[in-house]
Amino acid sequence: MMSSNRTRIAAVASLAMAAAATALAASPDMTFFVTSAGSGKGADFGGLAGADAHCQALAAAAGAGEHTWRAYLSTQGPGAVSARDRIGSGPWHNAKGVEIAKDLAELHGSNHIDKATALTEKGEVIHGYGDKPNRHDILTGSTPEGTAFTGSEDMTCGNWTKDGEGSAIVGHADRKGTNPDPVRNASWNSSHKTAGCSDALLAKTGSAGYLYCFAVR
Repeated sequence: MMSSNRTRIAAVASLAMAAAATALAASPDMTFFVTSAGSGKGADFGGLAGADAHCQALAAAAGAGEHTWRAYLSTQGPGAVSARDRIGSGPWHNAKGVEIAKDLAELHGSNHIDKATALTEKGEVIHGYGDKPNRHDILTGSTPEGTAFTGSEDMTCGNWTKDGEGSAIVGHADRKGTNPDPVRNASWNSSHKTAGCSDALLAKTGSAGYLYCFAVR
């Protein structure tokens, strides 16, 4: 099992490097981005370590590899981890140098994440609600407060190891959508569950398996 996880982590990192090969140099202040590519296996990143490696590889290709990068993901079950506890204390800036939040309180309150600011490591805008294809669903597995879910219902695609059946909580990078609940609909980190964990099932609700990545300070 350990060898299999290492293989998946290495594969995810390699895919990230290839996807970012043509990335432009990011702002030297970049400490936040949305990944420009998924894992290639839906929500399966080989766990948190693989997701972090994905963020690190994309950041390095964009010229921001001097930071230590973490994926904004929570896990469930014994030893559950909350996304907010993984990403440092801020402040965080996007690829254009725009501050999206000064600290954890603002990030999980009145932050500045929207379609114009939730940029990839290349400084590109993510396709949102109304675009074709819509890719605004970002994997988080988290509550609006950035904490892990309790209970047995799968909210993290098997702690980021599934690429078939299962489900995960996503947020809307553009803060838009058709959810009738205006509060949850505007949530950048906790809007709804996916239809499954494969690339095809993630796409059903507007996801390409992208992650939020934050630099730890």
